[in-house]
Amino acid sequence: MSTDPTFIERNRAATDRLRALTATLTDAELQRPVGEHWTAAIALVHLAFWDRRVLALLDAADAADEVVDMPIDLAVNDISLPLWAAIPPRAAAELAVASAEALDYRLAMLAPARLEQLRARSERWIDRSLHRHAHLDEIEAALKTL
Repeated sequence: MSTDPTFIERNRAATDRLRALTATLTDAELQRPVGEHWTAAIALVHLAFWDRRVLALLDAADAADEVVDMPIDLAVNDISLPLWAAIPPRAAAELAVASAEALDYRLAMLAPARLEQLRARSERWIDRSLHRHAHLDEIEAALKTL
């Protein structure tokens, strides 16, 4: 089964949505709570972190000339929370967009065989729209509540 190339457009659309939302957010809105422990800025840094993880997976795959599984404990979100909270909100927004753009570019340039190897391990490694839209939905919902 080959990887459906429409993930490139879905990723681009999610990155466009990310870029558009972050361009309009005020510093106060970036501090708006999203869920119990997160703010909009933290959710954006979370997206950047996980996009950077896939970038690291791509780097490791390039170095090894095969997809390398780099296990990460699910506790990484909790461990990273204080680090993410320390990032200035506007920098969080910029990091989220830059990470999404870098990953979208790398994924769009990958050979079909490498894409298929990645997809076989996790659809979310290549279709980043799944993760991005989930958190963007949370941020937008939180911004609607006062």
